[in-house]
This record gives sequence, C-alpha cells and structure tokens, in this order.
Amino acid sequence: MSNRIITIEREYASGGREVGQKVAQQLGIAFYNREILEMASERCGVSVDYLASAEEAAPKSFLYTLMLSSNPTRSIEDNLPLSDKVYIVETNIIKELAEKEDCVIVGRCASYILRDLDRMFSTFIYADTETRVRRAVESYGIEPRRAEAMLRKSDKRRETFYSINTGGNWYDKANYELCLNSGALGIDLCADIIVEAVKNTVG
Repeated sequence: MSNRIITIEREYASGGREVGQKVAQQLGIAFYNREILEMASERCGVSVDYLASAEEAAPKSFLYTLMLSSNPTRSIEDNLPLSDKVYIVETNIIKELAEKEDCVIVGRCASYILRDLDRMFSTFIYADTETRVRRAVESYGIEPRRAEAMLRKSDKRRETFYSINTGGNWYDKANYELCLNSGALGIDLCADIIVEAVKNTVG
C-alpha cells in the first residue's frame, strides 16, 4: 500500500504552514516544509539562503522544460542554471519523501509532482487580506506599511513558480481536493477538517 501524503499550497501569511504542522501532529506523521530546501542545499552544495533566492527565481529556459519531460541525467542537470536546477532537485526529494513515509508536504508544487499517487490528498489554504496582514505583521515581523505589498509580491511569486513548473493555475480549485479559508475558519479548525477528510478518503 502506498504512503499517505497530504500536500498544502497556501497564500502568503494564510497560516498554511501552521495548519500543516497541526495536521501532521494529529495524524502522527512527518512534516516537511523548509526541510526540503535544506536537503536540496546539501545536494546542490550551496547555502540554504542562496538556494532560497534561486528557488524564488522563475525558470527561464526552454531547455528546462525539455529536461523535466525527459528525466535528465545528473551530468545534464549539472549544466543547468541553479534557478532551473532547484525545481528538479526538489522534485526528486519530494518523490523520495513520499516513497519513504506518510507525511505532510507544504508548497513546492508537491500536489502536482505527486498527482498520480493513489493516497495523496491536496489542499489549498487562503485567507482575507486583513487576516493575512495581521499575521504578516505579528508573526513574521513585516512592517505594517509594507505588509499588503508583501502579500501581493509573495503570492505572485508562488503563482508564477507553480504556473511555470506545472503549466497550471495555482488558484484553480480543481487542482485540490479541499480549499479552506483560514481567516474565516481559524487554523485549528482547518487542521481538524483536513484530518477528518484525509481519514475518510485516503485512510
């Protein structure tokens, strides 16, 4: 039987990471978010901060698209710019984690990468602007005057990253089994709903 995988895409400051952590705790399974970036930094031989900046950069080359469709060898992959290579490296890591154990994976197009798995449950967490601004200021230390601009910038970056790597629309609800408004429901209830949905659909 394949492992049980819960993926979470989320708007910036919607609390998606916290929801994912609570889901993992309730189900007693592993949780992966920044850990994937740390694993990728080891494989690429660069610092986490440097790799994070590359992760945020949109892939640029047509060659990159060809690489994804042809399962590139390591030697070819090494010749790609880091901004192109990071998605391939993280894709391999995400697939390895899904094969290894039950887990919650936040972001990085995991719902698309693992779309063919029988026991994958995908979610999208969003919230109203007021809730997200408050979280950005109180939890992330963003200056109040910059908060809304940070929301737009971060969401656009995630949307672009998803679109380029999957060819799909990050906001399209058809890409997910469940979409939840954390501003209206709260973090705890969102986690509870996901847990119950997972238990009733993928076991």
